Amino acid sequence: MPSSRPQRIDIALIHHPVVNRVGEIIGAAVTNLDLHDLARTGRTYGVDTCWIVTPYADQQELAGQIVRHWTEGYGGTVNPDRKEALALLRIRADLQAVIVEATEKWGARPLVFATCARPQPNSRGYGEVRCLARQGRPLLLLFGTAWGLAPEVLAGVDATLPPLRGRDDFNHLPVRSAVAIILDRLLGDRRQRTEARGRKTEESLE
Repeated sequence: MPSSRPQRIDIALIHHPVVNRVGEIIGAAVTNLDLHDLARTGRTYGVDTCWIVTPYADQQELAGQIVRHWTEGYGGTVNPDRKEALALLRIRADLQAVIVEATEKWGARPLVFATCARPQPNSRGYGEVRCLARQGRPLLLLFGTAWGLAPEVLAGVDATLPPLRGRDDFNHLPVRSAVAIILDRLLGDRRQRTEARGRKTEESLE
């Protein structure tokens, strides 16, 4: 039976340091679509805070303008659901600041899990991490923009999650899609899936 302890999960969208297609360290631009979809997905699955990590002042201001429009300005008056979702967003200059604030918030340092499209040696399965979430362990999930998190980020986390795989070798999911799939694997209602499988089995026997 699942634990009754509330989940304590944050996600962070990292814009620097990330890599480009040839593996160079770069900083990626903040996009309006990423902010909206990250917030909406996070709110749907009960994420506490969605951190937007960029060291660039102009990008921080852009993200702040978008968030304020929907949480304090006209946008929130016409779309309260969007206001509720974007209220989860916090903009910070670097990952260390996120970890410090998350630690203060939870009263314990979160376990930091990176996501990556390539297999990593320190990978832990989704079932194991789902159990940690049910136990109420503070978790911080990192998602990279551009072509993914820089090696220095991957080297500094507690563990990585297994890469998402489709049906063939093509593997270039948008980060928004990856966030949604991974949160559903970790936090989605497993009872619905069990019931659906049960109905399918019954139908096959008729």
